[in-house]
Amino acid sequence: MIWDWSAFFHYLHSPYLLTGAAVSLGLSMGAMLIGLVFGCCAAMMRMSERRWIRTPASIYVWLFRGTPVLVQLIIIYTGLPQLGIKLGVLASALIGLGVNEGAYLAEIIRSGIMAVPKGQFEAARAIGMTWGKTMRIVVMPQAMRIIIPPLGNAFNGLMKTSSLASVISMEELLRRTELLVQVQFKVLEIFIVAALYYLFLTTIWGFIQTRLEAYASRSVAQSPSARTSTPVAAVAIPSDAS
Repeated sequence: MIWDWSAFFHYLHSPYLLTGAAVSLGLSMGAMLIGLVFGCCAAMMRMSERRWIRTPASIYVWLFRGTPVLVQLIIIYTGLPQLGIKLGVLASALIGLGVNEGAYLAEIIRSGIMAVPKGQFEAARAIGMTWGKTMRIVVMPQAMRIIIPPLGNAFNGLMKTSSLASVISMEELLRRTELLVQVQFKVLEIFIVAALYYLFLTTIWGFIQTRLEAYASRSVAQSPSARTSTPVAAVAIPSDAS
């Protein structure tokens, strides 16, 4: 089979594939937002001192990290209707990818929070700060420096994992690539174009992630807690925050 340069350049700017790439990006962003919600909730629950709160979150993380996302998507789309729960292709893809991603993000967020020295929590409590203000003002600015790199890598992987939604007929980039190949029979050219689209998306995100990491590091470096190892100084916040 001879490589067809004209077909390659033609499909490189194909509106059909570009739309598929946009759908993949939107699906990834939507699933990431759902994952963040589930991940934050699960992370906070797993750090609870109450066993009845920790256990459901631990089971959720164990279950969705221990089974393939492809199987989860198929169960949600084709299995739940047998129980009377019917979801569309988009809803199934968003929920399947989002809930699965949330199990991984829960561990990322939990590890980032737990990396903050306990003295920070104790000092904040000593000056009368509520749990919410402690997390928002003292803990999370420091934890984000640790959370952002793996969080960015997770989104990078999610943009590629979104291709699995093609098995439930979600017309994202891979699904549209497969349909186009069935009509045009330019297998290598079209699939390489799809690969370049994925590469472009992940490369752009790589630049964004680098900026986010630099911003988080700069923010922590400029905070009082980054300039001293004394826990009380770490919570030297404005008087109106307590």
